[in-house]
Amino acid sequence: MENNFDVIIIGGGPGGVSAALYAARGGLSVAIVHNGASALHKAEKIENYYGSGALDGAELYERGLQQAESVGVNIIADQATFAEYDGSGFTVTTVGGVYTSRRLVIATGASRLRANIDGIDKFEGKGVSYCAVCDAFFYRKKRVGVLGAGEFAKHEYEAVARVAAEATLFTQGVPAVFVPDKLETRKIARIYGDERLGGAELEDGTRIPLDGLFIAVGVMSGSSLCKSMGVITEKNGAIKTDARGMTNINGLYAVGDCTVGIKQVGKAVSDGVTVGMSLLSDLKKTET
Repeated sequence: MENNFDVIIIGGGPGGVSAALYAARGGLSVAIVHNGASALHKAEKIENYYGSGALDGAELYERGLQQAESVGVNIIADQATFAEYDGSGFTVTTVGGVYTSRRLVIATGASRLRANIDGIDKFEGKGVSYCAVCDAFFYRKKRVGVLGAGEFAKHEYEAVARVAAEATLFTQGVPAVFVPDKLETRKIARIYGDERLGGAELEDGTRIPLDGLFIAVGVMSGSSLCKSMGVITEKNGAIKTDARGMTNINGLYAVGDCTVGIKQVGKAVSDGVTVGMSLLSDLKKTET
């Protein structure tokens, strides 16, 4: 495989793949560098994306990569560890190699911060979720918990409380920034269940039955790769872009969950389309 491309996209989710599809179909050489670690893999079911019906997130992720590959996009399954800009182009270093490009797109997503609670891994996608806007619908008239104490937890709790029969905020002993209808400040020691989540067990042994638990302890930015290049971000690390999807660094674009705005598949795809078209206009301009 060659090591030099018109465009390198770091991240293989909906935003990155959408940008790749438009750029590659427009005649640019494109590579996607991804390690498969996408928030989509933790989505048990997606029903709110146009034309997809009901499918799990991992399936949607793999379909996207296959579609990109079918139009000539180079798929590099590797972990990007560093990116730099020399004023005219970009160099991306991965565990397995070094690649260069004229333009770079950051599509790394925004990994939800994990909670250090026994059982979280077992029940991800089986009652444990990281996005109330995405999944609260599936817990209508059920018993649901939200884990967190800050503004992100407030947002998630409000989305859950609108549809759940009972919603409880678990703060793990941390003072909450708001007072919900039902508050539990004692710490969850572990979560339990069989094939799906059954509930939360507190440190004193009390068991609270739950059908779902939304983790809302914060959002970890996916912008760390480009901070060394002086990219402007929000306080929470979300990357700022202009109407074209470009950052403050010429030729460096960003799409999807790592940027400012809502964290949804539809928004990421829209970002990708915008950036794909911008890349075509940008690079064609430099060739004339």
